Amino acid sequence: MSTVPSAGLAPLRVDGRLDRLRGLLDPAGLDALLVTSNTNVRYLTGFTGSAGSLWVDVDRAVLVTDGRYRDQAPDQVAAAGAVADVVVVSGGDRSPITSLAAERSRVGLEAGSITWSEQLRLVDLLSGPPVATDGLVEGLRELKDEGEVDRIAEAAAIADEALAGVLPSILAGAVEEEIATALDHAVRSGGASDRAFETIVAAGPNSALPHARPGPRPMLDGDLVVCDFGAMVDGYRSDMTRSLRIGGTGTGRAADLLGAVLDAQLAGLAVVADGVPIAEVDAACRSTLEAAGLGDAFSHGTGHGVGLDIHEGPAVSSTSTGTLRAGQVVTVEPGAYLGGFGGVRWEDTVLVTADGHRRLTLSPKEL
Repeated sequence: MSTVPSAGLAPLRVDGRLDRLRGLLDPAGLDALLVTSNTNVRYLTGFTGSAGSLWVDVDRAVLVTDGRYRDQAPDQVAAAGAVADVVVVSGGDRSPITSLAAERSRVGLEAGSITWSEQLRLVDLLSGPPVATDGLVEGLRELKDEGEVDRIAEAAAIADEALAGVLPSILAGAVEEEIATALDHAVRSGGASDRAFETIVAAGPNSALPHARPGPRPMLDGDLVVCDFGAMVDGYRSDMTRSLRIGGTGTGRAADLLGAVLDAQLAGLAVVADGVPIAEVDAACRSTLEAAGLGDAFSHGTGHGVGLDIHEGPAVSSTSTGTLRAGQVVTVEPGAYLGGFGGVRWEDTVLVTADGHRRLTLSPKEL
């Protein structure tokens, strides 16, 4: 995790995150937590390496990594503001965690990331059975601070500029793969460290597949085209989908589909605010599409959180039970997909605020 801010961006600092996690241990019935998700280790310490485990209890935090990160790990931890809180052990020496594990009877393991072999090894070291945990750190990650929001917004701005540059090339005869490659190149050229995820460009019947992969099919007059992509800045991601039609007169089945899904997305965005039940966002999108006779064509949830991962909490769906909170960054992305014909999806990444939301992806949504 870079801690040298890009021009105009607030610095990334991890101060206070470990203390917030410690406050969750006792309510979860834990004496300590072994953090094995690389993303969660990064969030809590600033360390960006691909190998590391973080022990956290009420008194200590110990980051263990291997010799590749002998210099990188302490430098990044210090730069992120965690040097006073985290002891860094490099070179592959796991004895500090081994000895700490033997002292604690209620040690939590991240069920979503710990390997089976690591779990079996720890079982022999712990004085009590390990406790499977789910979402302790991820729940903290849902609320973004200023530095995080700045980076997501910067990633969104880079994606907006990339689309503006590539859009004139989306014409009859263009190839899905070539447009996807052009978007990826534009994102990188615009200052992103990487694309946020595998870019989707799908045209004609392929656009009816929500997660289609770009292929060699040339685009034809009348095709619906879905472009779903994003950028990454300092590990933080953006997510945006824009849909369009090649040629046409602005009327007909394709135009109706574009308009109906856009109406649904605008209805969902209109209810995004602090304190709103998350399921209401999904309901607003879904009911709009149902009224247009497209309820069955909407085959996925309305959105998800965005941050260090492209899909993180909170989920925005009909089964969501929580409420939106100021500081969350979520997508609103209803779609309608008609097999053999085509599909449409409109998506924005938005910051939830006390009185509504701030849209971070600003590319036009023109019919």
